[in-house]
Amino acid sequence: MKHISSIAGGVALGSAGIIMMSVLSGCEAPKEEPKNRYLVIEQQANGKYIVVEEMPTEGPSRAIIREKDENGNPIERFMNEAEMKALAEQEYQKVQSGNSETLKDDGGSAGMGLAGTILAVAAGSLLGNMIGNALMNNKNFAKNSATSNKSAYSRSAASSAAKSGSGKKSFFGGKSTSSSRSGGFFGG
Repeated sequence: MKHISSIAGGVALGSAGIIMMSVLSGCEAPKEEPKNRYLVIEQQANGKYIVVEEMPTEGPSRAIIREKDENGNPIERFMNEAEMKALAEQEYQKVQSGNSETLKDDGGSAGMGLAGTILAVAAGSLLGNMIGNALMNNKNFAKNSATSNKSAYSRSAASSAAKSGSGKKSFFGGKSTSSSRSGGFFGG
């Protein structure tokens, strides 16, 4: 009998260890998505710009700008991270002085100027997360940012954020689900 109780104790201890390891492995920090962006920005008929494609990238942020030349023919040009950052910094200076179109409440017209569009979509990756978060706390900036970004990635990320924000979180960070299962491994 003593032998059976020591085996049962060992099984319970081993099972508890396995459960603890699986719980701890679930506590890893979530992988942070690459914050740099690859953008395709398109000029609209009204002269304003919107983002039509957006993808996270491991490399530096960069963009393809689609515009019309003086004859109305479509042209594409490449913009590297340094150029994007310079435009975002110029627009951020306008934000600081209150003159940026990204802060205006213009009734939801789609698009902004090129600098405003870049700032609205990539402020965090170009100027730092603190600035990006501070800008997104402004309701007009957040609304203008959403209307200037028509990419599927942006819609998908917004949908994921909305879904992950709903529901109860468990102690270990996952969503909790109620279960009517009675009994169990520990006799509960």
